[in-house]
Order: sequence, then C-alpha cells, then structure tokens
Amino acid sequence: MTKDVIVIGGGIVGCAVVDRLAASRVSVCLLEGGDDVAVGATRANSGIVHAGYDCEPGTLKARFNVRGNAMLWSLVDKLGVPALKCGSLVAAPVGGEAGLAELKRRADLNGVRAEILTREQALEIEPNLAQGIASALYAPDAGVVSPYQLAIAFADRAAVNGVEVITEAPVTAMRKEDGVFVVTTPKGEYRAKTVVNCAGAGASAVNAMVGAETFDTEYRKGEYFVLDHTERVNVSTVIFPLPTAAGKGILVAPTADGNVIYGPTSRPADADDTAVDAEGLDEIRRSVPLTYARPAFNKCIRVYCGVRSAVGGDFIVRPSEKVDGLIITAGICSPGLTSAPAIAEYVEELVGQRTELLPKEDYISSPPRTPRLEELSEDELNALVKKDSRWGRIVCRCEKVTEAEIVAAVHSPVPARTVDAVKRRVRAGMGRCQGGFCSTRVMEIISEELGIPMREIRKGAGHSEIAVLAVKEADYDEI
Repeated sequence: MTKDVIVIGGGIVGCAVVDRLAASRVSVCLLEGGDDVAVGATRANSGIVHAGYDCEPGTLKARFNVRGNAMLWSLVDKLGVPALKCGSLVAAPVGGEAGLAELKRRADLNGVRAEILTREQALEIEPNLAQGIASALYAPDAGVVSPYQLAIAFADRAAVNGVEVITEAPVTAMRKEDGVFVVTTPKGEYRAKTVVNCAGAGASAVNAMVGAETFDTEYRKGEYFVLDHTERVNVSTVIFPLPTAAGKGILVAPTADGNVIYGPTSRPADADDTAVDAEGLDEIRRSVPLTYARPAFNKCIRVYCGVRSAVGGDFIVRPSEKVDGLIITAGICSPGLTSAPAIAEYVEELVGQRTELLPKEDYISSPPRTPRLEELSEDELNALVKKDSRWGRIVCRCEKVTEAEIVAAVHSPVPARTVDAVKRRVRAGMGRCQGGFCSTRVMEIISEELGIPMREIRKGAGHSEIAVLAVKEADYDEI
C-alpha cells in the first residue's frame, strides 16, 4: 500500500497530526501498535490543559504549549470532547515567594496570563487549599480535558476524512527503496515518501530502524488515585505544588468527566512499567495534604499508572538530519497533551515543504457524533427511544451509559473492538464499580455487533481474552 504520508504512533500527537493532514488532499495512514489509539502515555495522562507559565522561555515546549492552549478550547467544542476551563493554582507555602515570582516571570515572557495571589485571594478560587499555603500563582487559561477522548476524536475525524487508521500494526522494520520508505508491520508493508515518527516512548527505536538519529530516553512512571464523582464538589480548580526538578509535582485536579485525581508521582522506570506499588501511593498520600485541605482517599475507586518519556530538556520536533523524508517528534512529555494541536500544525508545515497540501473541498470539520445520555433532555431522550429502544436500556449504571451509545462506539470511524476501547469512548466501566456490573453486557454487545464469539472478546491488546471457556458447556475434565 502506498500513501503520501505515514504517521507512526496513535497517541495524542500522532492523532493530532493525522487530523491536521486530513484537511488536505493527501493520502495518509496511521500505524498504531496497540488495539486502539490512545493506549500508551495518552491513556494515562493527567488531562491537564497547561497555561504555559512554567516552560522555559524560548523552548519548543513554551512555543507549542502556549499555541496549543489557544487552539485547544475551540477544538474541543467542535469535536464534542469533555473539557473544563477551570484555571489552575500553583500553591506555595511561606518561603515559596521566589518560586512563584520565577513562574510569573516565565509567564510574562511566554505571553501567558497569570497573577500571584495572596492566600485570601486564592481561597476565593479554591476554598479547600491547605492551611500551610500562603500564596499562589493563578492561571485562568488552564483547565482539563479527557486526553484519550481527544485523541480518539482526532482519529475519528481523520478517518471520516479519508485517513486509514490501522491498529495492531506495530512497526517491526523500516527501510528506504528508491527514495520511498517501506514500513513493515504484521499487517503488511506500507510505503510513503514521508514518514512522521510519533511513536512516543518508542520514537528512538523507530528512528534506529532506518538509520536516523537516536536519543537517550528517560522514562518516568506516575501513579494516580481516581476518586468518585461525589468528591468533585470539593475541588474547583487544578492545584499544583511548586514545581521541582522532577516535574510539576503531585496535583489535585477535577477531571473533565466529573471525577477527581491525585497524582502523578515521577519515578524512574522501564518503558513498559505501569505497575502501581505501595511506595508510589504512599508518596501521593504524603503530598496531597500539603496543598489540599480535604484529602479523601476513602473515596478512591481506582489507582493506575502511566509512563512518560523525555529526551533532554525540550521537545524534539524537526526533520531528520540523517534521513530525508523522516519527520521526528520525540520526548513529548508534559505539556505534550496541550501542545499536540500546535505540534500537529508545525508538522503540517514540514510535510508541506515536501508535498503540496491542497485544501480538501469536501472536508468534514464537525462529523456527526452520538450524544451522551447525560447531555439529553427528557424530551430528547424520549424521542430517541421511540426511534431506537436501545436508548432506553442502561448498561453502565455508574456512568449512565446506554446500549445505543456502546453500539455506536463499536461502529465508530475508528471502531472499538475491545472492552477497554469501549470504555475510553463512552465510559462504560469507569464508574464506582469499575465494570463489575456492566462488563459482561459490554462483551455481549461487542460479540453481537462484530459477529465474533464471546471467548474472542478481549479486554485490550494482545492475548487479553476474558471469557476463555464456556463453563456450562464444558466437560469438567477441561476446566
């Protein structure tokens, strides 16, 4: 298969890139190794839309963060992605004035709105700041977004506009033949004159396949607590501690979907180490009360861990100096989520230097989307139930997800073929019971809609089949 552009990696950056390129008359495919897009660092992202005050002025991080923030709020409206522009506070104890002043200096140089507040002023924004907090830096343009739903929305819009999104296609080899890249995956070979490497933690390994630049990559794991919806009333904004050399620190934040998160830690790890351990969780338990007066660890419904990668102190977004036609994005750690739209905008410019990007006349900027039950009025819901009775059947009680929404997810432009893929799209299984009541029905719906037996339904990638044996039909000797 030959395309104009191949994008490797279906995280937030890769999905933003293909979404951007889909507006032009070029043929594009996205190759993702997982069972779905947004299954790596994007899946476990904090979801913070950073204002850009803490980036070192003059860096790519500062440039793309500020531009990405400006782009993102209109994008989420157009794509229907859950988001909340709630602002953020960097909460400092007595003695932290110099740290706040440095952040304010960077904010001014980066063109970011920010102001230093007294404790009394900060309490008007966030009444539950810890007693030891003396002052804070407030950035009104910060907020939160669902990171995986944003990536999925980018990928879906790209697919609607002709981009081929190919999952479970890890790149195993890459070479150049007569000026054309040949990219090998278990699903076949793909060819293009331009390749954009958005492989995240695997970016250096992908580069190495074709003799391009490699980088010393640092991996850090971050654990989180996820709290029940009932805790959301107590958190008004994103609360950061003063940053350290290890990162932005352990935050307290609302999520775009109505939960609250505490985290992340920042500890050295292997690229695939997403195990949560007691040491990381204890660090969060010690840190949260330093900035937040009402820690509620008893409201935890889940803990999880993600791994982010860094290459030096800044992003790498540029053409390869060794291999013509290869565009590299690497080391896209925080604020990578916020920066993704701006990175995609710049990558589009780089692709345009090699391939003419003519506007697509029939481009669909706002694809039809399935509404969420919680968005509907009673009259709207009744009208939908009359047309399709599946709107009247609740599958996930915790998150109030209907059968109709799950069916739509299975048949979305980038289809959800696993239980976790459905969960990322419609939140079935993300509530208080964590799928204890709805998972089997979700599996049945996937089985019915895709025409595959229950024993082939997977939780996520690889060999993650859930119902491996039909017990009632099995011979006891087989169990």
